[in-house]
This record gives sequence, structure tokens and C-alpha cells, in this order.
Amino acid sequence: MATNETIHDDAHLDLEELANRRAEVYLTEQFQNLISEAEAEVEQLNPEELDLDDKTILLLDVREPEEFASGYLRKENHLTIPRGKLEFVAIKKIHEQYGHDVSIVTYCFKGPRGLLAAYQLKKMGFKNVKNLKDGLVNWLASGRTLKSYFGEITLVK
Repeated sequence: MATNETIHDDAHLDLEELANRRAEVYLTEQFQNLISEAEAEVEQLNPEELDLDDKTILLLDVREPEEFASGYLRKENHLTIPRGKLEFVAIKKIHEQYGHDVSIVTYCFKGPRGLLAAYQLKKMGFKNVKNLKDGLVNWLASGRTLKSYFGEITLVK
């Protein structure tokens, strides 16, 4: 039977391998072209431009559930739809509850998934869609905090 430490180490290696595979995809010319296309169509917000007190904005976290557990922007008016499921559930979860005109700000960990999600939402007919530029990495680097089940998380330099 494996110890908790071994399980934790294996889980870390799995996440590291996943991150490495994603990094390889980001380097391809085709992926860079897709990102450039999305950047031309989607307005991106810097952290100081996103007002978390504005509850008329729907925050859409497109990370995987295990990533969400590491921290999020706020609980109110917030949805988590992993990027891989966006097209299948956006109409049901967003349109039926909020309408096509709701202001949406997408985000992910580093930015590309949020940007691509925002681009796809625009293609699906949502009118007011923006992305948090460079995701939560940029949010934390700007000195802001994340919420979590344990309280607030701040980047320590």
C-alpha cells in the first residue's frame, strides 16, 4: 500500500507531465495562429480593469475542477465550466440563466484557455465577452488575491 506522500508525489508528476504537454502545444505554429486570431477578436482586461465588486459581470473559470480547488476570483456570479465542456454546456448554464447579453469575463491559469473560451463564446452569439489577460498568474503577480476553501491566497515574492 502506498503512503500519502507517494500518492502526492505521483499526482505531482502527473500534473507536471500535463503541464509539459500543454507547453509543447503552445509552441506550435498552428496554436499561435489560433491565439492570434482570438486576440484580434476578444478584448482582454488587465487585473486592475476587472472590478470584482461588479456583480453584473459573470466570471467564467474555464479550468479543470482540480485547478479550481487551488483558488478562484469570487463565489458570487461565478461559473466553472472546464474549457473542454464549454460548447456543450454554455447555452444551458449561461444563456438560460443570464441571457446572451450578460457581461462575461473568462479566465484560466495562464491565459490561453480563457482567451479561446471567450473567442468561442463570441462565436456562439454571446455579445459582451472579455478575457482576463494572462489569467490568474497575472492576477496574482499584480498583488491581488484569490479566494479558496482555506481563505485568501496571495503570491509571496
